[in-house]
Amino acid sequence: MPTFYLGQDHLTAGKALDICQGRTTAALSAHQWEKVEACARTVARIAHEEAAVYGINTGFGPLCSTKISTSDTARLQHNLLISHSVGVGQPIPEHTARLMLILKAHALAQGFSGISRPTLERILWHIEHHITPVVPEQGSVGASGDLAPLAHLFLPLIGEGQVLYKGENTPTAAMLQAEGMAPMQLQPKEGLALINGTQFIAAFAVETLDRMHACLSHADLIGALMIEGLLGSASPFHPALHDLRPFAGSRHVAARIRQMLEGSEILSSHTHCDRVQDPYSLRCIPQVHGASRNAWLHLKGLLETELNAVTDNPVILNEDLSISGGNFHGQPMALPLDYACLAASEIGNISDRRCYLSLTGIDGAVPKLLMKDTGTNSGFMILQYTAAALASENKGLCFPASADSISTSLGQEDHVSMGSIGGRKALRVVENLEKILAIELLCAAQAFDFRRPLRSGAVLEAIHSRVRDSISFATEDRIFADDIEQARQLLLGRDLLTISKGIQTPLDGQFEVY
Repeated sequence: MPTFYLGQDHLTAGKALDICQGRTTAALSAHQWEKVEACARTVARIAHEEAAVYGINTGFGPLCSTKISTSDTARLQHNLLISHSVGVGQPIPEHTARLMLILKAHALAQGFSGISRPTLERILWHIEHHITPVVPEQGSVGASGDLAPLAHLFLPLIGEGQVLYKGENTPTAAMLQAEGMAPMQLQPKEGLALINGTQFIAAFAVETLDRMHACLSHADLIGALMIEGLLGSASPFHPALHDLRPFAGSRHVAARIRQMLEGSEILSSHTHCDRVQDPYSLRCIPQVHGASRNAWLHLKGLLETELNAVTDNPVILNEDLSISGGNFHGQPMALPLDYACLAASEIGNISDRRCYLSLTGIDGAVPKLLMKDTGTNSGFMILQYTAAALASENKGLCFPASADSISTSLGQEDHVSMGSIGGRKALRVVENLEKILAIELLCAAQAFDFRRPLRSGAVLEAIHSRVRDSISFATEDRIFADDIEQARQLLLGRDLLTISKGIQTPLDGQFEVY
């Protein structure tokens, strides 16, 4: 199994997911441990000096001018975790909390935070043994980073809070007793280093980036299947057209669609038909899907910078220079997350429009409501209601969280990013999008069947065959909620993407997560 060296190697969303899912181990090199320990010694020295350095020998936030005695520094760090553990709401998913641990460990391992070796080793122990802290989803404004979620994430270090242990939420004290371990006593600055940072925002951004990427790839596949089912034209995907407006996303999507339509008998069957042009939901797939691809690419680039950044405060640059700044502020990720949220919603909007279009009986071969015997049967009509409801819900979630700011900490934190809310919101939109695409997949596969005995290209034939392995052609009404869930699970499992990758020629690598 490959090893990723924290604080030293370059972290990407894909590599973070590899560590999270156990495909890669995380460790520190001897050189990086030396840097970590040297920085901890510098902090210990500062804690005993007279000069006030924020968070090391002073209070926090509006208490930044209150000097703390050497004897109280350990208690100060302990109280910091306790007092900031004010999260509410449901726990975030275990894998998201685990990502938070991995991202924080990578930041601390760079050696600018003053974390001690025993504390960082304990964090690595939690990652290695899949003993994950329970973190409530609400409470961060993305100001000094994600104070409340990170406080809950690290409560187990001092024997407090809860962890997911052997499949159950367990009090940390009980877990430590079972493992024969004791709570830790935090050293100067450690509490502040642990809770200052953007790892809650960044973890949700990693999840959003990964699942949105799958949605974008599925949207292209399903859109191509719908083009065949509705006898759409291939001309809007001609490379010469997109060379005249050369956005990376549009060119990438057009190239993918061209590959999927290659060799299609269905396409050849209507080369000389009377239709002049297709509705926008078919004709403008490259422009609409491509614009969302560009937004995804923007998020990917900025997230990669964030994953390799030091985002706590103060930062210990060397023995003589400690800077109290604002690297913890969530704004650099809050804006691209809001952009990605809108981009994901738009894929749902155009997907719903294709669902609606497929029901209209666009030509004689595909019947209205995608079923021949209607009247006693409602066909696929009500599936589109659900797609419409989800698309509308996503529109309501698109108001940018980063447009808001509420002053906190007695005015010391007088501008906040709300990036934590933006991250949670973006992922929720993506989850809704997965359901919309599942519905479009059902509609597209149904329309595709009416084109028999004609055949499509190799990719779309393989995709359609895989769908029909799980979900049969509908000749009469049934409980379509079951079909929708099966289609959603098919998308979540990413079988269709695996099939397409095995047949298609690889395209631009910049649009990959890993």
